Amino acid sequence: MTDKTDSEQIDDIIAHLSGWKHEAMSALRTAIRAADPDIVEVVKYKKPSKPEGVAFWTHDGDVCFIDVLKNAVRLTFSKGARMRTNDLFNTRLDSTVVRAIDFFEGGAVDEAAVTALVTEAVAVNVAAK
Repeated sequence: MTDKTDSEQIDDIIAHLSGWKHEAMSALRTAIRAADPDIVEVVKYKKPSKPEGVAFWTHDGDVCFIDVLKNAVRLTFSKGARMRTNDLFNTRLDSTVVRAIDFFEGGAVDEAAVTALVTEAVAVNVAAK
């Protein structure tokens, strides 16, 4: 059990990344937090293979989460299939529930576009409530 808040645990997840993955996750977090002052940071799915867990953002349900993969940083929208089609989505396009964006080394995070997506995802959650 940890005495750290979920936000502090996400700080730790980011701090342990290096290079472009650190930069991508930091930029994504900034964009997510800018989208909604009421968004809540949560760490879920801690397991032996991923003891640090996965960073989630919630508002009236899960909005999105970031998973650090071997060759990408993936931003997944929990109800992405209910969102308008967006050119940023580049993976999980066949899912009936989620949509995701994989960010790769050498690529940039369009923080304004991510903020707009998070705003839309929050609206989807609020409307479903």
